[in-house]
Amino acid sequence: MLTSTPVSLWLGAAGYCTHPEVLTIRGGTLRPVAFPAGFACIRHPQHGLILFDTGYSSRFFTETASLPQAAYRYITPVMYEEQDSAVYQLGSMGMDVTDVQYVILSHFHGDHIAAVRDFPNARFIYLWESYEAVRRLGTLRAVKAGFLSGLLPEDWLQRSLPFYRKDLVYPETSVQAQSTSSRPSVSKETSVSRDPAVFGQSYGPMHDLFGDGSLWAVELSGHAEGMIGLLLSTASHDYLLCADTVWSSRALRENRRPHPLAGLIMSDRREYVRSMDRLREWSDMNPELRIVPSHCREVLAQWGGKWLI
Repeated sequence: MLTSTPVSLWLGAAGYCTHPEVLTIRGGTLRPVAFPAGFACIRHPQHGLILFDTGYSSRFFTETASLPQAAYRYITPVMYEEQDSAVYQLGSMGMDVTDVQYVILSHFHGDHIAAVRDFPNARFIYLWESYEAVRRLGTLRAVKAGFLSGLLPEDWLQRSLPFYRKDLVYPETSVQAQSTSSRPSVSKETSVSRDPAVFGQSYGPMHDLFGDGSLWAVELSGHAEGMIGLLLSTASHDYLLCADTVWSSRALRENRRPHPLAGLIMSDRREYVRSMDRLREWSDMNPELRIVPSHCREVLAQWGGKWLI
């Protein structure tokens, strides 16, 4: 195990959008392909239910009902029904929205944050620089950045538990970094795992979100400023939820970058390339690591819709 506290993991998707395949992978076809709006549910032994992103909700259509926000919906056509929602899917497994204690957000694109209002008891965890990059944008620039501010609840900041880029450290220095921090944190614990599996492999600077070695955030900027992935382990396998670092497992496996036109929606093309290269390095370093892109149909077909333990 790469982490010291195992969790259970459930992978699903709340709706999907369509793009020409060629935009997401060099040499792809011009035909539109469905890209599911993935989200993950994590069952933590101490902290209960935690979501990683939320997928779409009906609120996305409310927020994009008129121009200029409607351009978002026209550029990336969205297919969604109420039974696709994270709320509905969790409910079908006997879980209530009030059971969700935390929502970890990889970044602030609409397909990742559209349902955050549906979880009234949740606190929101994210890299501050990701929110800072979009929160003051004017309407047109926000749409270009894929951000719809109306998707966030009115008490957003009061319920937020952000961490900061300077909190991303190599695990050996995590104890020192946490003990000197005066910012609010998810956990007051300052101990971190000394699992040799974690410290023996070079995944780069990370942040131990709960101070117990269970969920490690790693920055994967490029697709969006301050985007994070999440490294976690079940009792059986290690997973890296890599958000939009790649749009498909095939792109990672074959090392096929997106079409240059895809760079129009990226925060930093060069940073995107660096993040994708890091992902490939981690995959080569640990072939057993299960890498989970947010929009990959292959991943959902293989691991989705069941509790991974």
